[in-house]
Amino acid sequence: MDSIWLQTALLPKFGPLRSDLKTDVLVVGGGMAGVLCAYKLAQAGVDYALVEADRIGGGITQNTTAKITSQHGLIYRKLIRQLGVERARLYLEANQAALEEYRALCRNIRCAFEEKDAFVYSAGNRQKLEKELAALDRLGFAAELREDIPLPFPVAGAIKFERQAQFHPLKFIAAISKGLRIFEQTKVLELGPGKAVTHAGTISAERIIAATHFPLLNKHGGYFLKLYQHRSYVLALKNAPDVDGMYVDEDEKGLSFRNYGDRLLLGGGSHRTGKQGGGWRELERFAARRYPDAQETVRWATQDCMSLDGVPYIGPYSKRTPGLFVATGFNKWGMTSSMAAAQILTDLVLERNNPYAAVFSPSRTILRPQLAVNGLESLLGLLTPTAPRCPHMGCALKYNAAEHSWDCPCHGSRFGEDGKLINNPASDDKRGM
Repeated sequence: MDSIWLQTALLPKFGPLRSDLKTDVLVVGGGMAGVLCAYKLAQAGVDYALVEADRIGGGITQNTTAKITSQHGLIYRKLIRQLGVERARLYLEANQAALEEYRALCRNIRCAFEEKDAFVYSAGNRQKLEKELAALDRLGFAAELREDIPLPFPVAGAIKFERQAQFHPLKFIAAISKGLRIFEQTKVLELGPGKAVTHAGTISAERIIAATHFPLLNKHGGYFLKLYQHRSYVLALKNAPDVDGMYVDEDEKGLSFRNYGDRLLLGGGSHRTGKQGGGWRELERFAARRYPDAQETVRWATQDCMSLDGVPYIGPYSKRTPGLFVATGFNKWGMTSSMAAAQILTDLVLERNNPYAAVFSPSRTILRPQLAVNGLESLLGLLTPTAPRCPHMGCALKYNAAEHSWDCPCHGSRFGEDGKLINNPASDDKRGM
């Protein structure tokens, strides 16, 4: 099911790689993060190339709800507790800087960029909101606690961030990718420091950026333990209200709202990939009850990499892979995080200091409660005596009846009923299904 973005954008086409290639910097992955990295490297005059296994913007980027905001749920009190005030402030500044960069670029790009206030609401826990507001005050950020938000159910309140933004992600990518050195239909089969092997040839590069949603290399960095994947669902509704802002529940299983043109984008039904969740049925029931005159025009689903502590992994891939960098674990905030990643990684590959690099370092501590959850899910997946199994690390796949797919609860790989790979980290189709 194509998203509203894919239905309303025309992306440029790029030819595949046809021979060996040598470049200073190679970007692997043509989603928003990868394309922004390539754009910034081009602006800096760096010799670079980008390879994409399918089409640019064709993965998770085409299924985003396309909010550009530094308001990532009720995260700042948590960050102060985990990282301290200074690093929490740097996280906020990095995302605000990403917002400003989008704002500057979109002045000259027709991509439905709109400034909108962003809100995190709570259905019944006002105390959570008050504590988050106090945390934001410690960081010197002017947020506001509101009670009068235009949603069709009562709330305890909502925290408002002014002048955030929303846009059309594929129209944006179509504009900034023109003239970039991109090779589509070029799948990386083997990746390591200084080298990427594809069907067409070997690419040699002094530095490589892996922007492939879930990182390709298992034996370095421990990403199979540091990440898990989460699915969520969207309905585009006609004849539904204009909520004039961007709204998300502080509860992970809650709903999100934003408008695009005359459509209301209703999101929710989320669950860990490979587990049961509300899916589109939850959204259908809500729309029928709260927006009885609305008509569904399109539906789609997306998948997000979730980190252990709510902060993306952006920086050196691991201590044992010199010249290899990564951007992953965007925790459902991929548009803002993609720009932050492009800014940080461009500085790192050019050996420039970046004030935010330490906050996002992939080598930071993994001693978080989510680590035990991820480890347990992997163990259960390996011990479950069923077939078919995921070719990534051998976990048992679960059938997803809503999307007619086989999903891995360990690391989030997904396959069609015919065994064709849909989502990584698996790199090959599942045979014998």
